[in-house]
Amino acid sequence: MQSILDFFSFHIEIIYIVILSVFLGIEVIGRVPSVLHTPLMSGANAIHGVVVIGAIIVMGQAQPDNYGALVLGFLAVVLGTLNVVGGFVVTDRMLEMFKKKRAPKAN
Repeated sequence: MQSILDFFSFHIEIIYIVILSVFLGIEVIGRVPSVLHTPLMSGANAIHGVVVIGAIIVMGQAQPDNYGALVLGFLAVVLGTLNVVGGFVVTDRMLEMFKKKRAPKAN
């Protein structure tokens, strides 16, 4: 128990920043109109390629016998890749909605 308290007391500034960031994020997202929510989320999902790169770096630095880190890194790569691909798919579908439809050719 003492080690947990020592961890919190040593990292108290970072903990405050994370808590304030959570509240700020809730306020910002809560004020986004519903019409803009899907485009913003699809763009945010596409940006999550940073998560994939970070997971690859973590897997590269993990010890070969540390199966927990390797499995967690692999899951992060797979889920991050799905998130990136999903963001691009949703963005592409939204952009297709704004393209003008071609008139059918008369034969």
